[in-house]
This record gives sequence, structure tokens and C-alpha cells, in this order.
Amino acid sequence: MTTTTTTPSPVSRVRNAARANWLFIALGAVAAVSLVRILTDTNDLTSVGTIRAAIIATCPILMAGLGGLWAERAGVVNIGLEGQMVLGTWGAAFFTYHSGSPWVGILGAALLGMIGGLLHAIATVTFGVDHIVSGVAINLIGVGATTYLAEATFTDLEGGGPRQLIGLPTPTTIDRIPGISGPAADLADKHWFFISDVASFVAALTTKISLLSLVIFALVVASGWILWKTSFGLRLRSCGENPQAAETLGVNVYLYKYVAVLISGAMAGIGGGFLALVASSGFSTNQTNGRGYIGLAAMIFGNWRPGGLLAGALTFGYTDSLRLRDTHAVHSLLLLVAVALIAITVLRIVRKQIAGAVAMAVPGAALLVWFLSTDSVPRDFTSMTPYVTTLFVLALGTQRLRMPAADGRPYRKGSAG
Repeated sequence: MTTTTTTPSPVSRVRNAARANWLFIALGAVAAVSLVRILTDTNDLTSVGTIRAAIIATCPILMAGLGGLWAERAGVVNIGLEGQMVLGTWGAAFFTYHSGSPWVGILGAALLGMIGGLLHAIATVTFGVDHIVSGVAINLIGVGATTYLAEATFTDLEGGGPRQLIGLPTPTTIDRIPGISGPAADLADKHWFFISDVASFVAALTTKISLLSLVIFALVVASGWILWKTSFGLRLRSCGENPQAAETLGVNVYLYKYVAVLISGAMAGIGGGFLALVASSGFSTNQTNGRGYIGLAAMIFGNWRPGGLLAGALTFGYTDSLRLRDTHAVHSLLLLVAVALIAITVLRIVRKQIAGAVAMAVPGAALLVWFLSTDSVPRDFTSMTPYVTTLFVLALGTQRLRMPAADGRPYRKGSAG
């Protein structure tokens, strides 16, 4: 009897190591938050309500980031995510009101976002307009178009007005999963180290959660599988790495770029639909409030990969949810960030990265002093939390980023020579 052993390829070993690193980081983050919760006696840091609010805040950011991921993996920078999200908010409200179904509204949001993506694709792919210029134009068009359309279509409707439409039906909500929701909530209420924090997350995912939230998380998994496990995804990513080489292999680069940007717009539109139908009580003009840009930051932090994007979006969503609950929770967050910066400082000293260590040590010490010398933070500062977090996360991630090689570069058919 002959036995054969298979040795993992170098690529597989790298991917397995990356997964192990992300798992270690996730467990370490939960443990750090749990420790800070106990030290500061701020149980609201990881309560079921906080985690549920964090999931709601995460979903639109996650969809915007996922939209950016699709476009940039094909080599198109999509700064227009904010405008496509704005279009999605109006599309969700309009189609939900006239159909009576929030799921038709979500499809309408995807359609309006896709229209924004089409405009961006025509400008950048067909006519070679600078991607940043086109994206800014899409953002301006999105805001102007939704303001006009809302006034033209919602003013005379019940619950409507020139800037809003409320009273819309919402997507299906899962109230609880028997055998999981109750025990998880009970365990969360015990406030044990680490175990109760994980239980809070389980309870939040299985109690009073919108089905659309679960669909969004499924879209992240599906996008990762399509882009990295299928031949379609390989061809699409080749357009973002080396479109000239892809062209010589018979790939229709224009087509793949168009498909990617259309999907990108649809994803951003769904994020806008989530804002109008789940995160808020209805549609209002300009309700995205910069989430398209934060989604773009989450994508960059995630190194243009779905797993990293999810981690970034959860980080932003979590800090956004804290500011809506208790200023003491945001005050405790100062200690958490200070500890994280000091840990990174030590790591960089070990690696003999002295300049980087100093760059992390100074703000870490400042935040620690701020935490120790105060009992709370100004409420005005709490409203800045997600934006400060955006800058902080990007500052930490800039040294390890690797964007697609041809991202944002103009491409003309036949340029392979």
C-alpha cells in the first residue's frame, strides 16, 4: 500500500499564516476590550445593545467598502461611493413606497447605485477621465440628484416632504433563535472576562437583527469567494494588476472593468438602502454623512481584501455606535487605544523600527494621560469618534498596504503593443 503526502504550496502557507494572524488579532482585540471593560467598570463597552448598534453602523460602511473593493481590484478607483450611496437612499425609499416591499426597495437602491457606477465607468474606462475627478463629480451629482428627486417625488406623499420620506416598511427582522439567543444573552449579563464579550456578539447576531444585515455579511463572503476562487475573479483582478498582460491573454479588459464598477455601484447603493430602511426611520437627504469615504478607508485598511475590510468596517462601526450610547464608554475607549498604541510601540522597538515606535509612543502616552486626568470626554468630541478612528487606523496601516498595481492608471485597448 502506497501512501502519498501533499505538501502545502508556498502560496497556501502564506494564506494560512495570514488567516492565523487575523484570528490572533481578532481574539486579541476582544480580550483587550474585555480587559478595559473590567478595569473601567464600563459594561456598556460590550453589551448586547452596543454590539447590535455596532452591527447596524457597520453594514453601510461595509457595503461601501465592498463596492470600492470590486472597483479597485479591476483597476478603477471609485471615490464616487458616497454619491452612489446617496442615490441608493432615494432608490430604496422610492421603490419601497410604491411597491410596498422593502426588498424591492433594496433592489431599487442597487439599481440607482449601479446607475452612478455606470456614469463613473463611462467617464473613466471609456473616456479616460481621471478617476478622482470623476468620483468627485459623481458625489456632487448624487447629492444634487437626490435633493431634486426627493422634492419632486416625496413632497405630496403621506409621511413625505421635500427632504424626507418616513414610515417605510423595513426588511424582515429575526427576533430570536431558540436555544442560542437566550443562553447567549444570559452569559453576556454575567460580565465575565472574554466569555461574556463573545456571548454578547452571539446574542446580538441572533436577537432582533435585520435579515438584510445577514445578507450583507453573506455578500462579503461571496465576494471573497468570487474574486479569489473563480476564473472570473482571477480575470477581473488581472485587470487591476496588469491590464496589458490580461489583454494579451484574451481578457476583455473594458468589459471586466465595466462589470466591476457596476457591481461596485450596486454594493454602495445597497449600503444607502440599508441606511434608509434599517439604520434610520426613513429617507432623508444627505443621510450618508460621509460613510462612503469611511468605507473607502476601511477597504484601504483591509489591504484590498474582504477579511481586512470586514475588520476595518467593524472597527468604524463599533466606535460609531459608542458615541450614540454613553460618553463614559468613549472615555474608556481612550484607554483601549492607548494600550494598543503602547503595544505597537513595544513591537516596533523589538523590530528595531525606532522612528515608527516614537510615532506610536507619543500619541499613546498623550491618550493615557488624557484618560488618567479626566473622568469623561466632551460630548462634542464623541461625535468625531468615527472620523478620528478613520485617521488613526489609516495611520497604523500605511506601512503594510499593497494596492493593485494598476489601480487608477489609464488603460487603452491595444496598449500591450
